[in-house]
Amino acid sequence: MALGQTLQQKLLQKLSPQQIQLMKLLQVPTANLEERIKEELEANPALELDEGHHKDEDEFNDEFASQEEEADTYEEQDGSVEDYENIDVTEYLHDDDGEIADYKTRDENYGEDDDESRQIPIRTEASFYDTLVSQLGMLSLSDTERKIAEHIIGSIDEDGYLRRDSQALVDDLAFRQNIDTNVEEVDKIIGLIQQFDPPGVGARDLPECLLLQLRRLKQEGKDVDTAILAIEKYFDEFTKKHYEKIQRGLNLTEDELKEVIQQIVKLNPKPGSNIGSVNKAESYVVPDFFIMNNNGKLELTLNSRNAPELRISESYKDMMKEYSRGSKKDKQQKEAVLFIKQKIDAAKWFIDAIKQRQHTLLETMNAIMQHQEEFFLTGDETTLKPMILKDIAEKTGLDISTVSRVANSKFVQTEFGTYRLKFFFSESLSTDSGEEVSTREVKKILSDMIQAESKRHPLSDEKLTELLQERGYNIARRTVAKYREQLNIPVARLRKELV
Repeated sequence: MALGQTLQQKLLQKLSPQQIQLMKLLQVPTANLEERIKEELEANPALELDEGHHKDEDEFNDEFASQEEEADTYEEQDGSVEDYENIDVTEYLHDDDGEIADYKTRDENYGEDDDESRQIPIRTEASFYDTLVSQLGMLSLSDTERKIAEHIIGSIDEDGYLRRDSQALVDDLAFRQNIDTNVEEVDKIIGLIQQFDPPGVGARDLPECLLLQLRRLKQEGKDVDTAILAIEKYFDEFTKKHYEKIQRGLNLTEDELKEVIQQIVKLNPKPGSNIGSVNKAESYVVPDFFIMNNNGKLELTLNSRNAPELRISESYKDMMKEYSRGSKKDKQQKEAVLFIKQKIDAAKWFIDAIKQRQHTLLETMNAIMQHQEEFFLTGDETTLKPMILKDIAEKTGLDISTVSRVANSKFVQTEFGTYRLKFFFSESLSTDSGEEVSTREVKKILSDMIQAESKRHPLSDEKLTELLQERGYNIARRTVAKYREQLNIPVARLRKELV
C-alpha cells in the first residue's frame, strides 16, 4: 500500500480548564460548596481564606447589577513558560495598606460573626446496624452464636427486612467465617432478633413484618386477635381492598371491620426506615436562594454562607516580590518562579470561577423569578406558567446545559416554603380557548379533585378526565393516569375506604 499525504480541515470545539472548572462548580449545591473549597485550599497552597472579610448576601447582590455588563472571558493557554510569565496577577496581589480598621466597622449592638454561624448543621446518630447490635447484649449467647447473630443483623436491609433465606445464611457463615451451623440454629437466632426493637425487624416479607408487630401489641395487652387472623388468612384481599371478602370470611360487622383495618394501617411496613443515619443531603435542605415579597416587589438574594472570600496567599505574594527584586536569574530560580506562577494562576482561576458561579446562579434564578412572578407573589401552584430550560436559556443568553446545571440540586426558599428549582419547570397543555397552561396546574387540580372525593366511592380515571374536560382542559384518560401515577396516587379501587 502506497503512502500518501492529505490536507484536511476540521472544526473542533475545545473547553478550557477554566470552563470545565466552572461547569463543575455550577453543579455543586450550596450545602457542598464549602467542602469543595476546602479541597481546593488543600490542593493549592497559593490559595487561602480571607478571614478578615466575609461577604454577605447583600454584597453579592449589590455586585450582581455591575457584573451583568462584564464579559467573563478566559484566554486558553497551553501551559508553556511564556504563558505563565505573561500572567497579570496584580489584581490579586494587592497590598492591605489603607484598609479601614476592623474596629471602625464593627457593630457593637450584635455579637461577632463566629464560625458556628457559618457551619452547616450535621446530625449525628447511630446506624441501624449499631442499634441492633447493641441489643445483642441483652441475650445470653455463646461466642459462636453471637457471631451468627451479627452476621444475620448485617444481612438485614435498611428497611428492616431479612431478604436472604436461612440456607443461604448457613452457606455464608461456612465460607466467609468458617462457622459450622445449620438451618435450625439460624432460625432460632432469627427468632430472637425478631424480638428486638423496632417491632417487625428481621421479617422475611411484609405479612411476617405486620404479624410480628401485631403479636408485640398482643403481648402488651391489646385486642388484636382478629387483625392477626385477617393478615394470616386474607392478606391478598386486604392489599387489594376487597373488604367484603374479609368481612364475610371472618363474619365481622362493618364497625368491627373498620376497627381491624385501623389496627393494621397503623403498623409500620418499613420498621428500619426511621432508624439510623441517612444521607445528609436528604436530611436537611440548605437553600441556595431566598425570595422575599417586599410590598409587592420580589427581592432575590443569594445564600453565600458557604462561599467564603478567597485571596492569594501572602507568603506567595512575598516570594513573587523577592524574585522580582533579585538580579540573578539562574535555571533553578526560573523553575521556582514558574511553579509559583502556576499556583497563583490556578488560584486566580478558582477565584474567578467562584465569582462567575455566583453571577450565573443569580442571573438564572432572576429569570425564573420573573417568569413565575405570580407564583412567588401568591404561592398558588395553579398560577405557574409553562416553562422549560430553553425559555430560561433564551432570557439569560446561557446555554441550555448551563441552565440545567444550575437547576440541578438547587433550592429556593420563599415565604410559602422551600422548593427545588426543577419544581418550576413543566410542559404546557392547551385549553379549549387555545391558552397554554402548565402541567403543574393540571396536576394540582387533579390532586385537589382526588382529595375532595368521596372515599367510599372514589373517582375513576374516566370520571376525572370528564371533570377536567368540563373545566376546559383538553386531556386524554391515559394522560390523567400518567399524572396520577406521577403524583403517587393509586387507582380508584385502592383509594376506597370504609368511612
